[in-house]
Amino acid sequence: MNKLVRAAQTSQSLSLAAMEEASRLGLREADIDHLFLALVINDQSAGRALRELGIDIDSARLAVEDQRDAQLTSLGIEASFPEAGRIVFHETDGYEWTRPARDLIAKSSSKGKSGDAAAVLRELVAEPSGLITDILGRLGTTSEALIERLDWADSPSMKSMPLAAKVKGRTTGTIETFVSAPLDEVWAFLTDPARIPEWEPSIGTLDQTGQEATPGTVWEGTAPAIYPDGKPVKIKPQFRRRSVELIAIHQPDRIAWSFGYPDVAQGNSILTEFTLANATSGTQLRISRCWSRRQGWRGLVAWPLRPVQKFLVWITLFQTGSAISRTFR
Repeated sequence: MNKLVRAAQTSQSLSLAAMEEASRLGLREADIDHLFLALVINDQSAGRALRELGIDIDSARLAVEDQRDAQLTSLGIEASFPEAGRIVFHETDGYEWTRPARDLIAKSSSKGKSGDAAAVLRELVAEPSGLITDILGRLGTTSEALIERLDWADSPSMKSMPLAAKVKGRTTGTIETFVSAPLDEVWAFLTDPARIPEWEPSIGTLDQTGQEATPGTVWEGTAPAIYPDGKPVKIKPQFRRRSVELIAIHQPDRIAWSFGYPDVAQGNSILTEFTLANATSGTQLRISRCWSRRQGWRGLVAWPLRPVQKFLVWITLFQTGSAISRTFR
């Protein structure tokens, strides 16, 4: 993966997570403390380094809250920040970075820097206000200890989960997501057909969810009628009905679901596969998605659009991973 793509994907994932954290407080601006929280749940080496120091999302949120209160007290201000609620970012709009946070992310991908989450974390630790250093102190560690752990996590010997194998004749994509919940809880969530609308954006409702989840079982559903923010979804009639089939279930580490359009002639099914692995403070989740490519002259016509297709694959995978992560926060 080249630097530009890596930096863009990192920026996208950190922006979403940070603004989700800001939305819990009713804020519309994400600052460097929200960026720190986003890094704690990041799937790259930066997140692993933080979690291996015993920092999980709950302890990090508490440390950030205590640091904010201490700052107000030092200024002689008797006030408190809004009480945190649930994440509402996906139901609202109008979010943006503060200038310090935006500049810090830009600096992480400047000349000679990789632009990945590790680069962002290094810039965050060196940020001149000392905010992150103080937060790390509340979490029982230091900037030096974090950088040392990050250097180790970035070493060539530390490999991530292997990528899914490419399948001839199929468009495939893979993404990794960290979920801040035990593996058995994530497994129960992903194997429950009633929970599919929570992570699969193309499914609004699903019928007969009381059926036993065994390979070969098929459920019927419909596409969403409205977006999470309440806006109506425009969709052609033939795409409204959906079919969902459980393809494979191998406890505790693999589940595969197939999604189809029963009313579309020669419609391609989409296979979504989850691979789970235990990780410090949660579960490392690999999500793979593939579907058949068009054959003959249609395939030749579509060839120039492959880069666009790959981007769309990444976006759908990113949406799925983000929805699963959000469920457990």
